[in-house]
Amino acid sequence: MSISPNRTNHSYRSEEIQQILNLAIARQASSDDFSRSQLVEIAAELGISPEKLDLAEQEWLLQQEAQQKHREFNIYRRRQLQQSFAKYVIVNGFLVAINLLSAGSLSWSLYILLFWGLGLGLRTWNTYQLEGDEYEKAFQKWYRKQQLTQLTQSIFTKVNNWLKP
Repeated sequence: MSISPNRTNHSYRSEEIQQILNLAIARQASSDDFSRSQLVEIAAELGISPEKLDLAEQEWLLQQEAQQKHREFNIYRRRQLQQSFAKYVIVNGFLVAINLLSAGSLSWSLYILLFWGLGLGLRTWNTYQLEGDEYEKAFQKWYRKQQLTQLTQSIFTKVNNWLKP
């Protein structure tokens, strides 16, 4: 791969500069961590004001927090799916056993097995869909429930501490 010798006259768009610098930083510090002071120094060398750096850092922290909440939500959904699958196996195993013992073949239990299995399949599909309106609605519902639970626990703790002599 050859690079043209006349790179000084080439101009770059903002996103291209960001991509090039990201690659350079990744190669420079493949396993190194940067301190906050190094971040400030790099920003200063790039002509980024401390105020803009602070805003970008705050935005990045909020994005990291949101990503963490989404990871927690995805783990919650997978656990719920695992519990549903365990219930499916236990209950349907019991029903199939009763059906086999009483009739000698699968008859009525097969319908329960199939319809419940269809519902479980749809739930599995929804659990592993990590984008879209339905996912966002489910996430928002879970997040509000989490916040309400935390608020309730906080109030209970404060009241409990206040009532202690």
